Amino acid sequence: MRRLLFGPIAGLLFVATTPPAIANGNISFTEIEKAAILSHGPWPPKFRPDPSNRVSGKKSAVTFGRELFRSRFLSRSRRHSCLTCHNPDLAYADGLTRSSAIATVDRNAIALANLRLNRWYGWDGSSDNLWAQSIRPILDPREMNATAGLVAERIRSDVPFSRGYKNVFDSNPKSDDNQKILVNLGKALAAFQETIVTPPSRFDEFRSALENNNLKKIGRYPLAAKRGLKTFIGKGKCNLCHLGPNFTNGEFDDAGVRYFKASGGVDKGRYGGIQNLKKSPYTLLGKFNDNPKNAPGIATQHVARSHQSWGQFRVPSLRNISKTAPFMHDGSVPTLRDVVRHYSELNEERLHLDGSGLLRRLNLSEREISDLVAFLKTL
Repeated sequence: MRRLLFGPIAGLLFVATTPPAIANGNISFTEIEKAAILSHGPWPPKFRPDPSNRVSGKKSAVTFGRELFRSRFLSRSRRHSCLTCHNPDLAYADGLTRSSAIATVDRNAIALANLRLNRWYGWDGSSDNLWAQSIRPILDPREMNATAGLVAERIRSDVPFSRGYKNVFDSNPKSDDNQKILVNLGKALAAFQETIVTPPSRFDEFRSALENNNLKKIGRYPLAAKRGLKTFIGKGKCNLCHLGPNFTNGEFDDAGVRYFKASGGVDKGRYGGIQNLKKSPYTLLGKFNDNPKNAPGIATQHVARSHQSWGQFRVPSLRNISKTAPFMHDGSVPTLRDVVRHYSELNEERLHLDGSGLLRRLNLSEREISDLVAFLKTL
């Protein structure tokens, strides 16, 4: 929950006059508050294929990608799959503080729902597209510990997977080089992950009712959640970073969370992410982008490291958040109530933002904390 001092919604929230309120049960929303609420929809957004991935939205690619996601085929030891850290029964996360496959990594597993809306991927934004992010765990020695050569040879020698590859990419893996096969597998995995979208929530039902002035359906939304929503768009200013239909600005911030690794050393956060992004052969600026004209990678070309990038991590989507504990990039905050309390009692001395005032301690009451949690649980 951030207290930004700029932005279009911020301008609305500081209007001096008070317009007529809209009564909803025992809670009233002003027209300005209603506009802020409606900005968080509609949901789900219309699907738009990723132009950098020629098989995005292709049914056969989704099927093949799902098979790859579930299989241990991509792991060097054949003991791990994408499901190891992204279990659909756990909202495509793993419920652990820090994920573990061959070894324990330094970060919490990001839930995979609604990824197709992102501009950057991973806690540090080290990928600018979903297929590149899908390749990372395959090559990471702590996760699947494979290589392009190993994966390519397995595809060539396995009849069902070779057949699936040919069907999706209209290409024989025996004639494709190792890197091309690896990237194509990443694109199939991305095509599947694009289909993981959270359904409309209780909040979305309330938002729709509010938009259509359906008093009966408005009344079904819990009073505590309504109070929490008012705090979210009011005193908390949470919607200035957690904005839009996906409840995130898709960027990075310092939330006052430690960035020392449990394994030792410092997690560079966004600073290291930009460093890795610039070195990657799999960005939108590289040769594997299927449509540079419509996915030119302008943001990647111009993004630059600064000392402020240290300790910055993804501003996560809040959708489905009640199912994705523990929280923060290192899984150091166990419950949703603990997250709200973290911002309520924020230690501002842990921030290093040159006094820009992006975050302030919220000083919420216990009831405000409970109400905000009640609201978040409806997302």
